[in-house]
Amino acid sequence: MVKVRAARPAEAQDLTGLVMRSKAHWGYDADFLAGCAEELRIRAHDVPARRIVVAETERGEVLGVASLEGPPPLAVLGLLFVEPSAIGRGVGRVLYRDVLRRAAELGVRRLVIDSDPHATGFYRAMGAVATAPVGPGAGTGPGGGSALVRFEVAPAPLADWARAWTGGGRAVHLGNVGEFNAQFADATLDREQRPAHHYACLAAFYSPYPAALVLPRAVPRGWTELVCVQLGWTGVKVYDGLLDGDPGLSDAVRARPALAALLTGAGLPLVPWGRTRPFGRLTDRPWRVGELRYESKSAAHGLFGRILADGGHPEVVLPRQWRADGRWTAARMLAARTRAGESTVVKSEHGVGGSGTTVLTPARVRAAGGARAVLRRLPRGPLLLEEYVGSPSDGGVETAGSRGPRDLTYDGFVDEAGNVHEVGGAVMDVTDGCYRGATVGPGVVPEWAGKPLLAFGAAVGRELADSGYRGWFDVDFVADGQGRLAPTETNLRLTGPSIAFMVAARLDVLRGAGHLVRIADRVELGARLPEAQLDELCAALVRGCAELGAVFVPAIPTGAFEPAPWMGVLVAARSREVLDAAEVLVRAEALAVGAMFGPP
Repeated sequence: MVKVRAARPAEAQDLTGLVMRSKAHWGYDADFLAGCAEELRIRAHDVPARRIVVAETERGEVLGVASLEGPPPLAVLGLLFVEPSAIGRGVGRVLYRDVLRRAAELGVRRLVIDSDPHATGFYRAMGAVATAPVGPGAGTGPGGGSALVRFEVAPAPLADWARAWTGGGRAVHLGNVGEFNAQFADATLDREQRPAHHYACLAAFYSPYPAALVLPRAVPRGWTELVCVQLGWTGVKVYDGLLDGDPGLSDAVRARPALAALLTGAGLPLVPWGRTRPFGRLTDRPWRVGELRYESKSAAHGLFGRILADGGHPEVVLPRQWRADGRWTAARMLAARTRAGESTVVKSEHGVGGSGTTVLTPARVRAAGGARAVLRRLPRGPLLLEEYVGSPSDGGVETAGSRGPRDLTYDGFVDEAGNVHEVGGAVMDVTDGCYRGATVGPGVVPEWAGKPLLAFGAAVGRELADSGYRGWFDVDFVADGQGRLAPTETNLRLTGPSIAFMVAARLDVLRGAGHLVRIADRVELGARLPEAQLDELCAALVRGCAELGAVFVPAIPTGAFEPAPWMGVLVAARSREVLDAAEVLVRAEALAVGAMFGPP
């Protein structure tokens, strides 16, 4: 492991030697190196003037050197050289990321890199964007002239909202997804919370840079190591395998006093998937009665109505909603709407990721044998029937078509002082009421929807703050195809889109601003893989996405060991085209793993 420190003027001659050895590593002849010597020489007065740093081992052995030159807002990466014996050991990556961090802190908004042709693969992998050849360098290389390649990157500090979320530092992440779901006793969810314990793997991404992960199920070691490499994390502690068949992760931690003391006594914020009474006991935080009441879909609907009553959100419309105390009451209401040619969304009071939500068109109801036949398949208990919001031309079928994204969401959070912080908007992938993933990043939300989405989301945040809620929240919308948004529910917890926002914030710091990030909750695998083969698949996907100019991060690995195997993934890129190509690659390669078990 290496650390970065400021270079010393007395080291100038030794650092010049390191630079020349690194340059010679690529096979340049003596004439070429002689022509470069003056340009690459480091003098004592250059060390502070050029902001030169070195990477050294714990024993003080210098392995690399880098410089950040020029005043903001435009600066230059003048030097980045690694001792030949250390090339390929991550030293260059450490130095490059340190340069980006310092550039962002100085207010640099454009960093220029004139790269040796042998280093272009490195800079592309680090997220820099090639702009143009610069022209031949001095001297003659092994193959003639040495054309430099210009790269640019936009250094970015950690987003303001991310600093506010965990105080700008690291945090302990508690994967209490099952515990959160269990408190609502929703009949649409698995009693053993098996899917929830898979989704608890998303605890790796509850903030941009965790200090520790606390997980109910054991996770593959290779997974945590790969995620740390992809997101530039070090020193992340993993406490997994704490539960067998119970959803209560907070109580499982409390049952281990030494672990509880370690986690709560570290002076770091504890970030859960969502607030629960057991989490309140673990963190010695008073449980506020009713603070999660707007997790209820009917309560959220009432909240939306009160906000819209003031007339301040003309681009937002509220779908009508009716409550049915049982399935047969719901059947009568559904039958009446079907006869009137109306499509209906049937919802349970609670539920996650579309659990308990079904879109019923008149054609679907008739094909199923009528309203009673449809609802017989749904859980007993209260149901909500909601007006289906769609364009006049979609016939009650959830499609985006030329109208652009249909399902949007606003993410924000309320801090402990009651201040509302805006995170942003995202586009969700929703099919038949079931959430499948989301995309965040610049330009993702259509321009027409941006302002009303953010304004209404902030209004909901203020109401949540006044009600006593503290923590992350989102507001989900559907677009009606006529330039209006219809709010459908709030979630008082972290979600898939929130995970994408966290990863985007981290990648912007590591690789420069402008990342689009997509989370795909479920990518089907062609075969159930042993842990070693899962590691190999993920490593291959990292390489394949990098060749496209994208970043791959496995998000949910434990589903790969299910009888019907799958995994959750994150992909990131700076353009929608590359992002789409990366997702296609990941899904195709994931399915292709089954071919190795088929006939030759």
